[in-house]
Amino acid sequence: MLRIAKPMNYIPVTPSIQQRAQMRAPQCIPLVMEPESKFYSNSILVLDFQSLYPSIVIAYNYCYSTCLGNMENLGKCEDFKFGCTSLCVPPDLLHQLRHDITISPNGIAFVKASVRKGVLPRMLEEILNTRIMVKQSMKDYKHDKGLTRMLDARQLGLKLIANVTFGYTAANFSGRMPCVEVGDSIVHKARETLERAIKLVNSTKKWGARVVYGDTDSMFVLLKGATKEQSFKIGQEIAEAVTATNPKPVKLKFEKVYLPCVLQTKKRYVGYMYETLDQKDPVFDAKGIETVRRDACPAVGKILERSIKLLFETRDISQIKQYVQRQCMKLLEGKASMQDLIFAKEYRGSFAYRPGACVPALELTRKMVAYDRRSEPRVGERVPYVIVYGTPGVPLIQLVRRPIDVLQDHNLRLNATYYITKQIMPPLNRIFSLIGVDVFSWYDELPRIQKVCSTARNELDSRKGTISQYFTTLHCPVCDELTQHGICCKCRSQPQHVAVILNQEIRELEYRQDQLVKNTALQYSGDEHRKAVCNLNHESSLGRQPCISLDTVQ
Repeated sequence: MLRIAKPMNYIPVTPSIQQRAQMRAPQCIPLVMEPESKFYSNSILVLDFQSLYPSIVIAYNYCYSTCLGNMENLGKCEDFKFGCTSLCVPPDLLHQLRHDITISPNGIAFVKASVRKGVLPRMLEEILNTRIMVKQSMKDYKHDKGLTRMLDARQLGLKLIANVTFGYTAANFSGRMPCVEVGDSIVHKARETLERAIKLVNSTKKWGARVVYGDTDSMFVLLKGATKEQSFKIGQEIAEAVTATNPKPVKLKFEKVYLPCVLQTKKRYVGYMYETLDQKDPVFDAKGIETVRRDACPAVGKILERSIKLLFETRDISQIKQYVQRQCMKLLEGKASMQDLIFAKEYRGSFAYRPGACVPALELTRKMVAYDRRSEPRVGERVPYVIVYGTPGVPLIQLVRRPIDVLQDHNLRLNATYYITKQIMPPLNRIFSLIGVDVFSWYDELPRIQKVCSTARNELDSRKGTISQYFTTLHCPVCDELTQHGICCKCRSQPQHVAVILNQEIRELEYRQDQLVKNTALQYSGDEHRKAVCNLNHESSLGRQPCISLDTVQ
């Protein structure tokens, strides 16, 4: 910005902290609609304005150098508040520019590019043109994967720089040169542009479309009864019609089709995505839900993703219910992998938490530091932990353990009830409650199972146990199904199969016992050999003749 401003004889304003604190607070916010939360079996079009904020700046010439201030203050012969400083616009100059002024929706006046082209529009045009050039180079050199990755990183960097230019004009707390008039004008004009696009879509009867969600620079359009081919055709028509009603370079781009999809809340949705008409297999695309978040354990994302895919593909709730109940039974029986039940939260440093904070990463770090001061994690490192069973009434923070502690202590068991009721079921319920399904009732139908590890413990260790460790269940030795009669009824109908399986297990146990006996004998003979050699060396060191011959030792 300074490089472009210097040849134009501009110098930047350097406001102090006090000046920034006295600046008026921003008044405008982006348009984020509350979606119509439900399951959509029809096509949902997703249309997005391409680089909306930079395009607004370029199209309407919004800049520090082109802003005349609020309309309420124009025409007065006195200075008025402008950003962190003050401004005075003479009435004669204002009269000369009366035909070359654009007014933003929040009442801020800017001169047109024919009078003076702003510094920010020049800078953003240069950045966006450079990005287009880099993206074209990616297409020309797509055979070189290393060069393509580097060019992709550059075009993404240019995109982010262009998008955060608005933040540079509006950051009044930590910003370098904030100006609330410019920042508010960009946000309000972008909001007005999106509202006009939504009104155009809803009022055009030939499309039969309705906007069900809008977020800052994108909108989701519902097409009832349209096929995939019709959806792509109507999506292109909407993008071209909206683009034609806006000045260049404001452009609405048709991105993708969701068929089907679920709109949960603001910034939380999931669907099967089609990006091109020729695409045969859809892509699972999720935003904001647990399948793409890192604050839950992997089991939550896996179960939720598989359940949503079953909903999209089969529309059969009974299949989803069976799948969820099977996964819950695996947890209750202790058959689930610990790797899928590990949380990992960032450690922010021992001095970054308020006193008495109940944070698992901090709690585990205190225990590790008490044992070894060198074991403290680095700031920003993710600390893994799991939740185990404990006595009733114990706070949850005291049930946090490291995975290695659970593997080493057989008395610790993963808290299946917590994982099911607090981690797995709530995300599922948020999705399936939109179609009238109570997911928690699926868990209530399951039998209560507490599987324990039968290990020999002395009297001291037995005091650490809980009452749940004295209850166990009976399993069929053939198919491992729950039963109270030794071998289940299903296996009893196949006696030959049962005999083969049990004989095979007996042979395996006998073979392992034989191996243990052999290893014990070898270890014992090795110990006798070492004792004999030690006695021989001891007799030699005393100057005596050994009592056994060398052949015997060998």
